[in-house]
Amino acid sequence: MLRLSKKADYALIAMRHLASGEAGSSASAREMAESYAIPPELLAKVLQRLVRAGLLVSVQGTRGGYKLVRDAQRITVADVIQAIDGPVAVTACSPDDHACEQYERCEIRDPLWKIKSRIVDALATVSLAELAAPVAPAPVSTPLVMHASLRAPAAGK
Repeated sequence: MLRLSKKADYALIAMRHLASGEAGSSASAREMAESYAIPPELLAKVLQRLVRAGLLVSVQGTRGGYKLVRDAQRITVADVIQAIDGPVAVTACSPDDHACEQYERCEIRDPLWKIKSRIVDALATVSLAELAAPVAPAPVSTPLVMHASLRAPAAGK
């Protein structure tokens, strides 16, 4: 099953938090860790990895913390996941790794690489701005009540 690591989950939570604030605003690692009950040391490591990947900048000072390097519309979910977990993979082999004993005879490798490419493309279509957009509540369904004049007459009448 394709599954994100806990670090990637935390990275997306933090990036969504930063994208939800005012443009250019920052938040501290401690503030985000407390808001989402994330272990502070782990979140700090995740945020530093996002800084090294060029997605965040660390701001010093009393109102310091972390902020997005560019507009949330220009950062994708794929950018965040790959910054934390590395390239998305659905198979053990890759175009660069031919060590698998089945490599020359494998008939599923290329179709799986196409699937991987589609997954990455799908993740790359979702921006942080979309992730941070308020979610509309699901519509409440109300039971359909039929007016008495529209009901079928009772049998025998």
